[in-house]
Amino acid sequence: MNILLVDDEALELDQLEYIMKAHFPNWMFYKAQDASIALQVTEKVKISIAFIDIQMPGKNGLELAKELKNKYEMDIIMVTAFQSFEYAQLSLRIGVTDYVTKPIVESELLEILQRYKKWNSQSDSIQQVLLIFREEYHEKLTLSSVANRIHLNSTYLSRKFFEEIGIGFADYLNAYRLEIAKKLLTEHKEMSMAVIAERAGFNSQHYFSVMFKKQFQITPSEYRINPKRTREIIT
Repeated sequence: MNILLVDDEALELDQLEYIMKAHFPNWMFYKAQDASIALQVTEKVKISIAFIDIQMPGKNGLELAKELKNKYEMDIIMVTAFQSFEYAQLSLRIGVTDYVTKPIVESELLEILQRYKKWNSQSDSIQQVLLIFREEYHEKLTLSSVANRIHLNSTYLSRKFFEEIGIGFADYLNAYRLEIAKKLLTEHKEMSMAVIAERAGFNSQHYFSVMFKKQFQITPSEYRINPKRTREIIT
């Protein structure tokens, strides 16, 4: 299941992700620091729940929530530092599911997320695929080879994966590999781009660079110099 986190404060995004990932390890998190990036994410990925901060520069959270509700089927949870009756009324009119106040209290957030607990479990076959990704992302993994390993038809697995995860098999694998590459870029400054591409599972440095730039709007070299410049993060 895909979760969108929208807040102009990077620390707030990290905190939300940290709390939820510990309890919902199979969820995939997309983070955006403004409304425009959030809209770009929703155009590419089927989002199930969006956590949106109300106070943001440019288009505020309520405006973004209204636009998303008009375009897509998703649950929206507003995040605000202000316990305002007016905000609550506006949220209800838009059709948001709930709202949580800052600073985020883990117990309160988890209480809101109880209704989604059933979404945390995928079928055994998809769990097997995700485990293969985590353990063998650096190997050559194709839809047909993975399908054979778990004794499923590749067409069926492709459809099942998209239904349960909300993103295609290859897209998810690439996103996972890019996150591995980001860690290598920041933790191993001495490592060449070719080695990073290989260790992350990409078959060429050029393809790795193209995919990285497409996903994060920044080159791997630029990210290594200044990791904070990337505006969209998938984990």
